Amino acid sequence: MVKNAEKVWKLINGGIAAPKGFYAAGVQAGIKSKDKYDVALIFSDVQAQAAGVYTRNLVKAHPLCLTQRHMENGLARAIVVNSGNANACVGDFGDQAAFAMAEVTGMYLAVPIEDVLVASTGVIGVEMPLDRVLNGIRVASSALLNDVVKGIRGQKETSDDGAHRAAQAIMTTDTMVKEYAYELPCSQGVIHLGAIAKGSGMIHPNMGTMLGFLTTDADIASSELQRILREAVDESFNMVTVDGDTSTNDMVLLLANGASGIKLSGEDLVNFEEMVKSMCVRLAKDIARDGEGASKLMEVTVFSAKTKDDARKIARSVCGSSLVKAALFGEDANWGRVLTAAGYSGAEFNPGLVDVLLGDLIVAQTGKGVAFSEERAKFRLA
Repeated sequence: MVKNAEKVWKLINGGIAAPKGFYAAGVQAGIKSKDKYDVALIFSDVQAQAAGVYTRNLVKAHPLCLTQRHMENGLARAIVVNSGNANACVGDFGDQAAFAMAEVTGMYLAVPIEDVLVASTGVIGVEMPLDRVLNGIRVASSALLNDVVKGIRGQKETSDDGAHRAAQAIMTTDTMVKEYAYELPCSQGVIHLGAIAKGSGMIHPNMGTMLGFLTTDADIASSELQRILREAVDESFNMVTVDGDTSTNDMVLLLANGASGIKLSGEDLVNFEEMVKSMCVRLAKDIARDGEGASKLMEVTVFSAKTKDDARKIARSVCGSSLVKAALFGEDANWGRVLTAAGYSGAEFNPGLVDVLLGDLIVAQTGKGVAFSEERAKFRLA
């Protein structure tokens, strides 16, 4: 465990481009509309170790399949993303379009095609306007390379405009930009973690219509990075539900370019793991808050379960229950719905030992109802 939780690191500006050696750009390519950003690039000026977690939906989008192949060696230099079109379920054209996005990005950024990771989000089953996407990549590459030149000259701006536009460019039905950056003091210096994400509708455990991209200048091997990302995703994105649907395009990618020169070990490594988890949880909560039509955010905490897996099953079941959601929306402290959802979760527990609390208000104890203030309960559900 970390010694001071989030106090070990601090929130900083810069978004996805906050870590050393990372750059980002977002442009309006006309995929969605003339005034919407819809093509994003994220680039490391040196080879980066890479890790990825993907949708468990059997139906997978064309760019996701390409990215999985490119990730087999655990290395990457660039991520290209478009919004407004999922490039999913469109046959050979989809495979060709995903490859073209990687090919053109690699050409403009002078990196091998296999070092380019591709993601798309938007409407499923419609061929993307590839000419617009590729032109957007050209424009974004030009803007990004201008920043790279400034970085080489020691003139990299502290402005996070490029990173912010990249965060905007991956949005679809989102109503809020989801981007953060952390700075973590280590025994050998300082490392950084940047992140952007999108997600609003079709959100359910095992990731659903969400994309997440993280960058760090820490020096860490891809195998270790994969373990850290998997654990963080299991504690965050895979615990979110909005409408019960999952998607074809979901992925979370983490790139580490080692530009800080700091190789993590001991307490520094533990703190980094907790920082990545904290970042993913923060983004996951933003996604839940931004759910299509959502008016409330519900967090479920399970204590004293036999196993972590049981705790997750119960939390997911309660969060996903339509009856629990209806009670929450109506500000009705119907705790029986919570206990019922826990009961069909598949977790092992003794119903006669269950307490249910709304915040700090006990509404059921040892599996039975207790007297409580409906007014106080309503306040906690408001």
